[in-house]
Amino acid sequence: MVFPGLLAHCDGSRVVVHIFLAWNSVGRDFKGGTLISVKFSQPVHQDQIRDAATRAGIKDARIQGVGPASNNEFMIALEQRSADEKALDAGKQTIIRALNDSPLAGKYTMGESSIVGPQVGSQLRTQALLATLYSLAGMLIYLAFRFELIYGVAAVVAVFHDTLFTIGVFSLTNTEISLTVIAALLTLIGYSMNDTIVVFDRIRENLKLSRRESMREVVNKSINQTLSRTILTSGLTFLTVISLYLFGGQVLHGFSFALVVGILIGTYSSIAVAAPMLVAYQESRAEKQGRLSAKQSEARRDKVRA
Repeated sequence: MVFPGLLAHCDGSRVVVHIFLAWNSVGRDFKGGTLISVKFSQPVHQDQIRDAATRAGIKDARIQGVGPASNNEFMIALEQRSADEKALDAGKQTIIRALNDSPLAGKYTMGESSIVGPQVGSQLRTQALLATLYSLAGMLIYLAFRFELIYGVAAVVAVFHDTLFTIGVFSLTNTEISLTVIAALLTLIGYSMNDTIVVFDRIRENLKLSRRESMREVVNKSINQTLSRTILTSGLTFLTVISLYLFGGQVLHGFSFALVVGILIGTYSSIAVAAPMLVAYQESRAEKQGRLSAKQSEARRDKVRA
């Protein structure tokens, strides 16, 4: 097995685009606003609801289906400046007027509605970001102490890659990022880091046993030795989370979807991101040391000639 090139599929512009798109997918928990449930008596497409909201002058409304398509139920999220009952009722009445002035009039029933203030949403967003950064920093410190600094850097970069990729999938599929999704991302960070540590531990063992082999050969051997264990562990976990995604219901949809995507990309990154970073660093350091030794040898020869 020959592992892929280092981060060949990822560049800075894509990272910026994914972060920007992901902001538009954050849920009511983080942005704040009113969430209104609407159930229709016949099949309705999201574009029909969005057109009705646009004609009524409602901007930046987020519309998402709830449960199976046969339920004909949708959640409509509106941004609000305040969190009192008047704002909640005003948002609900705005949706009612928009639907009544459209071809959907008389074909729906209003469900529950709730509201989260923008201040609360901002605090939750900050806390979620800090929780993710603290977990990455803690893992970096542990791995730097347990292995070497480069091992910790490579593992954290791989985990950050997994998190960013998962958030990017959420933005592309227009899936809402809520507090349960943040919990799934933290779970993913721990799972992916564990998989990476298994590979790194085998690399460290093989470096002691195969001193004559190059770093590239040792890493390639270590990946092959741990590949069956990685596939079996990740495969069984994937079967569990895919079952949770298919049968867990709407409440666990975001949580399980994040794990479904994260486990796939986390397994890949341990092999194709973290390990190649380690090889690239070690080979670069060896090349620099070689050039330095060559310069020193040349300087000694010049001194002898003089």
